[in-house]
Amino acid sequence: MSDRFRDLLRQVGSGTHTSEALTRSQAAEAMRLMLLEAATPAQIGAFLIAHRIRRPTGEELAGMLDAYEEIGPQLQSVTPTPFILGCPYDGRSRTAPMAPLTALILVTAGVPVILHGGQRMPTKEGIPLIEVWQGLGLDWSKLSLTQVQKVLAELGLGFIYLPQHFLAAEKLVTYRREIGKRPPVATMELIWKPYLGQATLVCGYVHPPTETMFREAFRWRGETEFITVKGLEGSCDLPRDRTCIIGLRQPSQPTQTEQANPIQLDDIYFERLLLHPRDYGFEGREVPLSSTPILIEQIQSVLTGQSSEFMKAALWNGGFYLWRSGVCQDLESGLSMAESLLTKGKVQAKLRELQYYFLNGDLK
Repeated sequence: MSDRFRDLLRQVGSGTHTSEALTRSQAAEAMRLMLLEAATPAQIGAFLIAHRIRRPTGEELAGMLDAYEEIGPQLQSVTPTPFILGCPYDGRSRTAPMAPLTALILVTAGVPVILHGGQRMPTKEGIPLIEVWQGLGLDWSKLSLTQVQKVLAELGLGFIYLPQHFLAAEKLVTYRREIGKRPPVATMELIWKPYLGQATLVCGYVHPPTETMFREAFRWRGETEFITVKGLEGSCDLPRDRTCIIGLRQPSQPTQTEQANPIQLDDIYFERLLLHPRDYGFEGREVPLSSTPILIEQIQSVLTGQSSEFMKAALWNGGFYLWRSGVCQDLESGLSMAESLLTKGKVQAKLRELQYYFLNGDLK
């Protein structure tokens, strides 16, 4: 048993009127003690559920990220500046995930992309990103961190897989399954940056207070470039059946649009962007998720340029992120470029290049 962890647990779990938020250093210490298994299973489970009930603060998330940065894997800096897409680790259960296609579109356009996640996990037990990549012929679960770094440096795509690259964090998944609720660790994962260097962090969320926590954590951590998305099932995927609610803090990439306006005087660089899919001809129903094999078939059909609702969703997302990455000057040109890359087979060619590299590249 860890006496120090017990003190931190008491502080978090003392009740509605007497519990106190942890400082950044205390949150980092608590996360460190859990990752290193200095705390007992009983202590870890109690802390995770108590912390969920009380709700984390942005400062606490920053401290937890400090511990992840200290103990976890980090990819080395590459150029140009990468996008890091933060999606819920427990996957998708209702709508088809667009992040893999979005990543391939960006990489094809010369923008490095890093994703991260694990295997199927609670509470949703939905399809995780790793299974989508495996279905596309890219099995990140078999690569070492050094090999992932090589793929990122050579071809612009990287994926951090918890069971292979961060076993200490993977061990905490057991507690998530046993307590049956998402602990604050699940929130923190969405804004984790397993990368040394400047990057644009893209994080999805469901509830507005979560975005506020993200922004507070970024302030504590000194992260200056990020995008928040009220996305499908808490992901980075832009919806098509409702208005897209987006937060932009990209001093290096001005919006150049009247639809984005600065909000909150404490951060003149943060803008709220509301995008209406119907204004661009992309309004429609979300693509439902059926099975993994069917999902892979749908992605492959998009890569061959076939018109479909899945293609529209891919264009809507790819076009937006091409714009925000600075590749395109505005959303309209981003949408046009995404269509060109897909219909001319360039994204499919990039995937084949990646597949070949996985099979025949110097990854030994």
